[in-house]
Amino acid sequence: MQTARENRVIVGRTGAIPVPANRRGSPAAGDFALSSDVPPADSAAKRPRRSHAETREATINQIIDIATAEFVEKGLAGARIDEIAGKATKRKIYYYFEGKDELYRAVLERAYRRVRSSEDSVDIEQGSAVEALRRLIEHDVHYHSEHPELVRLVMNENIHRAEHIRQIEGLQSSNRRVIELLERIIARGEAEGSFRKGIDPVDLHLNMTALAFYNVSNQFTFAHNFGVDMTSAEAIARRARQVADIIIAWVTHKD
Repeated sequence: MQTARENRVIVGRTGAIPVPANRRGSPAAGDFALSSDVPPADSAAKRPRRSHAETREATINQIIDIATAEFVEKGLAGARIDEIAGKATKRKIYYYFEGKDELYRAVLERAYRRVRSSEDSVDIEQGSAVEALRRLIEHDVHYHSEHPELVRLVMNENIHRAEHIRQIEGLQSSNRRVIELLERIIARGEAEGSFRKGIDPVDLHLNMTALAFYNVSNQFTFAHNFGVDMTSAEAIARRARQVADIIIAWVTHKD
């Protein structure tokens, strides 16, 4: 069930982060500052003072960073708040989150929002539709390879049958952004005459993601079985080109 607690959103360089409203009100600035946030005495005067919102955002992001590593390594069932708190402190965790499940949802939400935000940054306006699609496909392959935590979190959430992402308000509509990007590329490709008619953008996204995902999800078993290193920069670049070639051959094939 969706939590009844009011949520606020802080937007910063790391993207939109859900911040649970706290019934006790806001702490004094610096109450939850991290040790790394406190500058040395000799440099304090040189640095602009962080605002309360910036300090709060940094604290939440560090908690989510630590929790991400724990959930990726051990899954939701195996992760322990005490382990996360060993690097963050329970006081901070329970100030911002009701417990492990809410923290896990925050980890999932940030991971999904970051990949969507990265896709928004891809230039799909320049050149032909085929060129635009290639840029987006190659971007996705590189992004998944550079962010294996996303792949492992998604794999773990599928074990839980998407129980937790269903509880994240607005995430489904946020994920639709990539479908809208693909709809624009498909419409251009059809208008240019390079794409065949009737391509479903959801099917296109499914095929792109599946081929980008496998490089990360199966890298260890594939390497063991076939002696292939799927993690080198050269291997990832080659895989990105191959995936783009495969998808573009499918969308441009005409009976």
